[in-house]
Amino acid sequence: MIYILNLIRWKNLLMIAFVQYIIKYALLIPFEDSHGVVTSLSHFNFFLLVLATLLIAAGGYVINDINDIETDTINKPNKVIVTKNISEKDAYSLFIALNIIGVGLGFYLTNSIGRTGFFSIFFIASALLYIYSTSLKQIAVVGNAIVSLVVALNILLVGIFELIPAINFNNEVVQTTFLNIIKDYAIFAFLINLVREMVKDLEDFEGDQKVQIQTLPVLLGIKRANKIVFFISLLPILSITYYVVTYLFKQLPVVGYFLIVVIAPLIYASIKLFNSETKAEYKHISLIYKLVMLTGMLSILLYNFILK
Repeated sequence: MIYILNLIRWKNLLMIAFVQYIIKYALLIPFEDSHGVVTSLSHFNFFLLVLATLLIAAGGYVINDINDIETDTINKPNKVIVTKNISEKDAYSLFIALNIIGVGLGFYLTNSIGRTGFFSIFFIASALLYIYSTSLKQIAVVGNAIVSLVVALNILLVGIFELIPAINFNNEVVQTTFLNIIKDYAIFAFLINLVREMVKDLEDFEGDQKVQIQTLPVLLGIKRANKIVFFISLLPILSITYYVVTYLFKQLPVVGYFLIVVIAPLIYASIKLFNSETKAEYKHISLIYKLVMLTGMLSILLYNFILK
């Protein structure tokens, strides 16, 4: 059982569920009375939305490991699960089961709320993760962007399912305002994950080069790729700084939070990235971005102060 949990990246799945729940219960529900926010999903239907998301994401992790057996054997031999602890056949069966149940739950949910068109989101997410693992991952930057897009979609899903179905003439402004807040967090997640994925390509350069996966470091060399990733790493710093200055500058405690636990670590990571050369250094930088993703999402809890 522990091997299956590690295969589906249970820690990452908990993070996805946590973020989706705090968006609903810390950003939307608390402002129903004070700001007139209207949510569409019952507690049970929201649970189904989260569960469907997690199952499709878990399926993505499984198919990714199946297709990365050769590179993972070189890059992280101690973490190889498929073929070592679980057969490739069983892994494929798990991948299929997770996607059928996840997409099936999505179909049930969209029908139960009368938004059958939303079903395509689950199907597209499942297909994208499969295509990413089997082919797009081997295309420099494109693969990084696709997986980051899916990460952003996990966040945007809450706004799509909770706010859009309840929009009417009377609440359009409020619903759109909160939908835009969620969209901003989705953009933040996209940018952070994009840089992290590119840093992971630098970390996995040796294995990717041996199996001829055309990542940016393999195509351009690790030094050139390192500099390109450094400049891309400035995008989330500039974007978040602009956001804080434009929308939050009057809330000093909130500004302090962003400066200390979001912007400062990002600046640190960029500085480290500029001169990094070893696998251990890239692994450290990747961890920083993972932590910033968490601290950035936790800032949702501060909206009780921001929107007083």
